[in-house]
Amino acid sequence: MYSMWLLERPPFSFSRIQSPSATKTTSASVIAPSQPLTHLTSFAPVPTLAEWSTLWSLWDLITLEMIPPSMLLTKPIDLRHKCLFYLGHIPTFLDIHLTRVLRRMGKTAEGHTEPEYFKDIFERGIDPHVDDPSVIHPHSEVPDKDEDWPALDEVLAFRDRVRARLIRVYEEYGVERKGESTVRDFPRSLARVLWMTWEHEAFHAETLLYMLIQKAGDADGTLPPPGFAMPQWETLTKLPGWTQSIPTSTVTLEAGAEVSLGHDDIEAEDSFEQVNSPTHEFGWDNESPKRTVKLGEKAVKVETRPILNGEFYDFWVKERKDKGFELPGLWVLDPEGTVQVRTVYGPVPMSVAANWPFVSAYDDLEAFAKWKGGRLPTEPELRAYMDKYEGSEESNIGFKNWHPVPPQLPDVENGARGHNGGVWEWASTLFDEFQGFVKSDLYPGYSSDFFDGKHQVV
Repeated sequence: MYSMWLLERPPFSFSRIQSPSATKTTSASVIAPSQPLTHLTSFAPVPTLAEWSTLWSLWDLITLEMIPPSMLLTKPIDLRHKCLFYLGHIPTFLDIHLTRVLRRMGKTAEGHTEPEYFKDIFERGIDPHVDDPSVIHPHSEVPDKDEDWPALDEVLAFRDRVRARLIRVYEEYGVERKGESTVRDFPRSLARVLWMTWEHEAFHAETLLYMLIQKAGDADGTLPPPGFAMPQWETLTKLPGWTQSIPTSTVTLEAGAEVSLGHDDIEAEDSFEQVNSPTHEFGWDNESPKRTVKLGEKAVKVETRPILNGEFYDFWVKERKDKGFELPGLWVLDPEGTVQVRTVYGPVPMSVAANWPFVSAYDDLEAFAKWKGGRLPTEPELRAYMDKYEGSEESNIGFKNWHPVPPQLPDVENGARGHNGGVWEWASTLFDEFQGFVKSDLYPGYSSDFFDGKHQVV
């Protein structure tokens, strides 16, 4: 008897696991909560050109192959710009910051990539208050009429010129690291800009997908990712954990336990004379400095299983369905009125997604937690839990899947980590200024614009 395995080679992949020789732990079953996550890849502080190329492959697939032409001048959700904005925003943001840093390096003749007016309409997007969309931070003024937007071909030609400019920056200012031909070091001030613009594009790839999923399956809506095999939902539901009940369990976080948040990354210490350290971690202003906080005076029990779609569906039927509440953003009714869960491949039956982690707005998860007699964790509590109990090699990250999967609960008794199914998690802590916070000079409004009492930590 023989077994046949069908494999696919995706258009791109993001490295997330080191080779077995790099670590003694090669199986999730032996990664104990007390052990460091040595199986995860450690990245250089500055992305390589190969990493840029991979990111561009992802970005182009999302924006050019998953967004049909008919959708470019429509909004993926009401409180954001039209899709075409994001195609122009990414290269414009990169070009603006390359121009600024090169001028600071004394290259005063450096100008913006043509057409220069793109910086006026594509520099910054919008993130209005949900309760009052008229309240909004400073942003670019975009055209009112569809015919006044630049043509797609013009935007893509601009994108290509900016990417070529970035490559020239690597070739002109990067110093090849000894023994690592693909890694280049840069003056630390320039290195920060290269890291920031790469991560900014990665952020947008993720957040744009959050919006596009809400149009997947609609007429003229988001298309599935080409080059990736369509999930065989019927086969997947036969796997353990997909349809069988996932047991609940709790762990206890000790009262007064110390938790480390953030890292030390002082932007004011950057210079053009100092080369970036191979071990320095760049980060956003809300991630620095490193600080230690204590958990509350009482021990806290934490459920190891995240809130699942099936659980929230029961809550919605019992408490919300007939009381005027709208469906969660990633749920939709089929023609027969049955609730389905949206994916980039289109809606799937609740029977397929019942054991996936529930993805929705903060208010939905908070309401469910209260209904169950609990609450959402604070940021320190969530960090303490994740540091100790999450990080399995089976974690659903790096586009391992284009959809959530059933969580793998930590096996506390045998000391194995788990994962939450591949989603961000809400904390009850408000996103706000903390002791030691210093606003970024490169991107002053990145965090501080949202210290408004209306945003939560994730």
